[in-house]
Amino acid sequence: MLSLKDIKKDYVVGDSTVSALKGVSIDFRENEFVSILGPSGCGKTTLLNIIGGLDRYTSGDLNINGKSTKDFKDCDWDSYRNHSIGFVFQSYNLIPHQTVLSNVELALTLSGVSKSERRERAVKALEQVGLGDQLHKKPNQMSGGQMQRVAIARALVNEPDILLADEPTGALDTETSVQIMELLKSISKDKLIIMVTHNPELAMKYSSRIIKLLDGKVIDDSDPLDKNVVEPIKKPEKEPTKADKKAAKKERKKLKTSMSFLTALSLSRNNLMTKKARTLLTSFAGSIGIIGIALILSISNGVQLYIDQVQSDTLSSYPLQITKTTASIGEIMNTMAKNHEDSANHDKDKVYSQNAMGEMINTLMEETKVNNLEKFKKYLDDNSDLKDLTSDVQYTYATTLNVFTESDSGVMQVNPSTLLEDMGYMSSTQMEAMSMSGSMGGMMGMGTDVWSEMIDNEELIDKQYDVIAGRLPEKYNEVVLVVDKNNEINDYVLYSLGLLDPSSLNGIVRRAMAGEDISVDSEQHVYTYDELLDLKFKVVPTPDFYKKKDGVWEDMTGDESYMKKAVANGTEISVVGILRPDEDASSASISGAIGYRHDLMTYLIDEVDNSEIVKEQIANPDIDVFTGLKFKTDENVADTDSSSETVSDSTADTESKADKTADSSDTDKKAGLAVGGDSSMEIPEGMTEEQYKALMEQSGASDTGELADMGMNAMGSMDMSAIQGGDMSSLTETQKKYIASLSDEQMELMKQMLKEQSDTNADQLANSGKYSTSNYDNNMKTLGYSVVEDPDSINIYPVDFASKEKIIDIIDDYNDSVGEEDKIEYTDYVGLMMSSITSIINAISYVLIAFVAISLVVSSIMIGIITYISVLERTKEIGILRSIGASKRDISRVFNAETVIVGFVAGALGIIISYLLTIPINMIIAHLTDVPIRASIPVSAAVILIAISVCLTLIAGLFPSRVAAKKDPVIALRTE
Repeated sequence: MLSLKDIKKDYVVGDSTVSALKGVSIDFRENEFVSILGPSGCGKTTLLNIIGGLDRYTSGDLNINGKSTKDFKDCDWDSYRNHSIGFVFQSYNLIPHQTVLSNVELALTLSGVSKSERRERAVKALEQVGLGDQLHKKPNQMSGGQMQRVAIARALVNEPDILLADEPTGALDTETSVQIMELLKSISKDKLIIMVTHNPELAMKYSSRIIKLLDGKVIDDSDPLDKNVVEPIKKPEKEPTKADKKAAKKERKKLKTSMSFLTALSLSRNNLMTKKARTLLTSFAGSIGIIGIALILSISNGVQLYIDQVQSDTLSSYPLQITKTTASIGEIMNTMAKNHEDSANHDKDKVYSQNAMGEMINTLMEETKVNNLEKFKKYLDDNSDLKDLTSDVQYTYATTLNVFTESDSGVMQVNPSTLLEDMGYMSSTQMEAMSMSGSMGGMMGMGTDVWSEMIDNEELIDKQYDVIAGRLPEKYNEVVLVVDKNNEINDYVLYSLGLLDPSSLNGIVRRAMAGEDISVDSEQHVYTYDELLDLKFKVVPTPDFYKKKDGVWEDMTGDESYMKKAVANGTEISVVGILRPDEDASSASISGAIGYRHDLMTYLIDEVDNSEIVKEQIANPDIDVFTGLKFKTDENVADTDSSSETVSDSTADTESKADKTADSSDTDKKAGLAVGGDSSMEIPEGMTEEQYKALMEQSGASDTGELADMGMNAMGSMDMSAIQGGDMSSLTETQKKYIASLSDEQMELMKQMLKEQSDTNADQLANSGKYSTSNYDNNMKTLGYSVVEDPDSINIYPVDFASKEKIIDIIDDYNDSVGEEDKIEYTDYVGLMMSSITSIINAISYVLIAFVAISLVVSSIMIGIITYISVLERTKEIGILRSIGASKRDISRVFNAETVIVGFVAGALGIIISYLLTIPINMIIAHLTDVPIRASIPVSAAVILIAISVCLTLIAGLFPSRVAAKKDPVIALRTE
């Protein structure tokens, strides 16, 4: 079973070599009680350690079940100790911080035994040595005899083949020694027990064989294995096959010992719990670095949150803007600067003109281009990354938002605002220019309109504004009113919205410049929330401003009664909420006093697109619907001579009417026409003399006398287009009475005649040889026609500066993928104004990283030292674990587990302390500055810091754990 062949063991001490064993050869039986006697220093314990696999022989061979151990690796020796050897030491060598049951179970955990079986076998072993009722005691709560019984139970629990006892009774009294020897003798019936002792009396009484050593040699063996025994001739062993080798390898792998990380954690936790105060102080020391990092991160996080808010607020007001027609301001300025720097190529003997205006116009023409926004919009809509990079992508259109308010005195236009024009501050041309640059004007604070589209990001609006009354709009016909941080509204807004009488300001600027004494209402007006939430407005599509007359569409904005009716039929808009900017918001996304949803604009676009005048213009792209004249093109211009005329929209109506009376004998026939007798009567507008006579004949009236009898003396001013459209609301009572007297046949005849006359008039205008000064595109723009897929401008609102750079990369990628004609030019206002912010943020980040790096280095060094101290303190435990089969890797795992626990406690403690410290830090910041910076540790950062603490302590503990793993188990067991 066990055979030692010429075992020698030498120790190198300095420059000399000491021989502990000098050619020891012993064969042991499978079950016997062998005592090894000899004086101190004769090599007894060394021999025992070599048999137990704790120490390595210098030469010779140790055979186990006929197998040589010369080629054994560390893992083979670990498996051998765990499965074949059980140690009983003089000093018991129990792990003090483990219970009796845990001490016994420990060897089984290395064998991979399940928890339930492990518990069952450990309890059985303890009952076998008489300690079944002492399972949960700690070793320091037991007597010496009881502790030695625990050691024997631990040695037996894995059912080893060999039990090695090193002076098992050396620390016990006589009575207890007898009990232990009796126990060992009973065990020897089934197992090989090899005991080293200095007590020959006990050896003689209980041992079945006594071997004596002296100076490293066997001098006597009372019962050698080969005495009076003739060993049978062994058959030569067969060469192992591949299958045999594979099975052997599988068996070795099965017997391989391994400690789970949970077991290592349990061992380390119990060890640390025996030293609670020191563990807490160690963890606190380790947490100092974490506290420093956490506080830096908390302040950094507060600053970053503030910067993010500033960025988000700023970028919500200053987006990346892409307009349909754009000019690169930077390129224009660079080109003009370059041209200005060019040296003059003439002498300086005279004064020469400089072509500044020409260069400016040429440069403007060269740098101005038309962006294909329809194609680019599709590209943006298909880009999945854009959503995470933007607060919103806003598409604006050329469709004008016409807003009116109704009162007893009439209707007032609210948007686009005409207040500055009415005041005489700006001309209509200047107002139009301001309207065309609405986006730019809104950004720079120059906008004249008080209505603006809200950003389609409710989360951002919630951050920037407080809803002080009502709610945010949810439908297209709902808007919000925006007040300032003091709950005040600019009086310009009040006048524009009709809350104050704007007529009191008419011409006030001109009068003031003329030196007149003027007065402006300076009283502070107060409005309740309910009063403001009761505000109602009407939105009227631009096509509703036009009415068809005589085959052409006439602008009716100067007709007060018509406009009242148009506004009354408009879409009602309700104020459903009042917003106030948040105190911590550095900027606001709503540039006007009234914020409306994007779907109001899409609703308006649909209304415009479905209007009769727009449909007619689309159906007749060559005819100007406002004048009835053809648009001038290259083709029809070639067909006309130099005398051909063009007619503008402003004069078309007059000329159209003049054409209709070209065949009349005199000009008075346009205003009135004699119809029999001496009386004359004005022919209704839109009817010829023949049509009027035919209508009279149908109605039975042959002269003006009969018309007078029928109450038709007011028909001359009747709006015949209203009859044609079926709308009688604009007629007088007399006219309505007359219309009511007509039969259905007569009404149809009247409408038919009006239509024929209208078509005839349109044909005459179209073929008159005159041309409109307008064009199709201008007319569609005048009518507010837009296509949703083809916006007039695109405003991209980045989340932050980093996102803005990524969005620019996306635009650049698009430009790289398309031809020159489809490349996009954009304006980056934020980039022009705040390009230095990124470098400032980076500088702050670098400083914080430097602080963090210093703290991490200090913490790592300290944790490494603390772990090394723990290794020194637990040296004996290392020896015990190695004696029961723990590998070097298992020892490393134990100390790695300890560093993980210390790191976790240090990290958690650091985070808790840091959270508490942020309270006074925030109080100090609030006292010293008005900037809304609040130091706070994000949950994610707290988790990461704890993980970093664990990782750092684990890394710092790698060196000490390797030192622990390399410790000689024999020396470790001798450590006290």
